[in-house]
Amino acid sequence: MSEASFLMVHVSQSVTGQDNLAFGLETRSWGFPSRLEDYSGIKMDFVILGTGASPRVGLETWLHDTIDLYVCQAVGNMYEGAAPHWPDEVDDHRVIYPTRFGIEPLAGLATVPLGPTGPLPEAASDAIRQSGVHRGFGKPVRFDPDKLFKLMDVTPKLTSAGSALVIPLSQTRPVSLPVRSTLPRRVSRGKGAGRQIDPRKREAIERHAVDLAIGHYEQAGWKVEEVGKPYDLRLTKAGAERRVEVKGTTGAPTSVELTVNEVQHAREFPEVDLFVVSDITVAGITPDFTTSGGAVTLLPDWEPAEEDLRPTRFEYRIPS
Repeated sequence: MSEASFLMVHVSQSVTGQDNLAFGLETRSWGFPSRLEDYSGIKMDFVILGTGASPRVGLETWLHDTIDLYVCQAVGNMYEGAAPHWPDEVDDHRVIYPTRFGIEPLAGLATVPLGPTGPLPEAASDAIRQSGVHRGFGKPVRFDPDKLFKLMDVTPKLTSAGSALVIPLSQTRPVSLPVRSTLPRRVSRGKGAGRQIDPRKREAIERHAVDLAIGHYEQAGWKVEEVGKPYDLRLTKAGAERRVEVKGTTGAPTSVELTVNEVQHAREFPEVDLFVVSDITVAGITPDFTTSGGAVTLLPDWEPAEEDLRPTRFEYRIPS
């Protein structure tokens, strides 16, 4: 297998570090406190988040330790975030990690040897250690991931452009997240926005995304009708009809949750758009949230491919 580009990141074992790790994996987003320019020229196919081993040791000692790894596909380009997203950012009402990018968790690997018996070459293992010494700054490295991917039981494929390796989501399982701390935080003014949030905040995020979508299509001359299920908006104009599925997040435009009905509808109806609003700013506390901003990703004539879908829930029939 040819080499791939990895960004190696060490995540602190502090309460804040572990809360941010769980939340970042859950909301498919990662970020750094450094400036966006500091990462100019960095190419990444994958991101590996490592936690559980102290980096403030020599390399020889480090290589005798083990670590927990979260292997992620890098999604999109780095961008400058405008909205508080991670728990400590929301607590402090400010952006702490402005340089952001999307991640798609592919596998969680526990107690992985950092030395020769593990799946990483020494240079990649040492890059995690150096990241920890430098406050979690991502360290780029290239290596042949064959040993790592065999451990994950996945087979990569080239993108349609043939320029990068990707792992089909259909080959992977949902990644178990680190346990969020139950200890009181330094400041408690609400929870973060993502997949597990205050339902009223979730509603505010979704409402903001739908309102932006309505404005977008009305400006393009469509008559817009809110439907709700199995799609959000019905568009009509001069005898034509389109349908729109809308999703909103405070994180990166990485992946979205879909119901079985939403997937089925997108495959059966020929003209469906996926309208995603990411990096939404949310202010206030329950139930009085205000929302603003957001970046739009629009996928016209959207039909979700099987390889880009990963089952996250099961329906279980209770035996009679």
